[in-house]
Amino acid sequence: MTDILAWLSSLPEPLLYGALVLAAFAENIFPPLPADTVIALGAFVAARGNGSAIGVFAATMLGNIGGAMMMYGLGHRFGLPWLMQRFPSLFPVGATERIAERFKTRGMFAVVVSRFLPGVRAAVPPLAGAMGIGAIRALIAMSVASGAWYGLICVLAFRAGANADALLERIAGQQRNVGLVAVAIVLAAVVVIWWRRQRNTR
Repeated sequence: MTDILAWLSSLPEPLLYGALVLAAFAENIFPPLPADTVIALGAFVAARGNGSAIGVFAATMLGNIGGAMMMYGLGHRFGLPWLMQRFPSLFPVGATERIAERFKTRGMFAVVVSRFLPGVRAAVPPLAGAMGIGAIRALIAMSVASGAWYGLICVLAFRAGANADALLERIAGQQRNVGLVAVAIVLAAVVVIWWRRQRNTR
């Protein structure tokens, strides 16, 4: 972490924003990349005089949504079987089928909620494309989720003062909380769907 912080601190403002664009873009292609950490530290560096909150947020959104829509295009072009064969680690059979079913029944709502879940968010854009969710609808849904999450990161970073370690701990805690809320929403939606089906059966 200290190496990343030192490197980001050495960059002039335009290159700092460029690094954030690349990190946010690459997160959609290579999920193990610690993009949240890079973006949080970049925002932390910017808050200390190397940039602005608006610049950090705009660079992050540009990279994240650009990468997400590129993966959406691949999913739309090649379809779900190709994705599962090409990226087996991202699309395990059981999990992919469950997410695909949510997309069918819940549409944009499922895209927004799933985009908050760390374990599956990288799979959301190509799955949305493969499931035939319209590009504009997918763009809006992913922008809402990414804007909320990265907006929170920017706010925490610009209020962190001089303690980068405390910043990352707070972001990790917030990510867990957001993930738990998203899981709770998904479970609630599943219960509602099950209850409606049971009622219709009766």
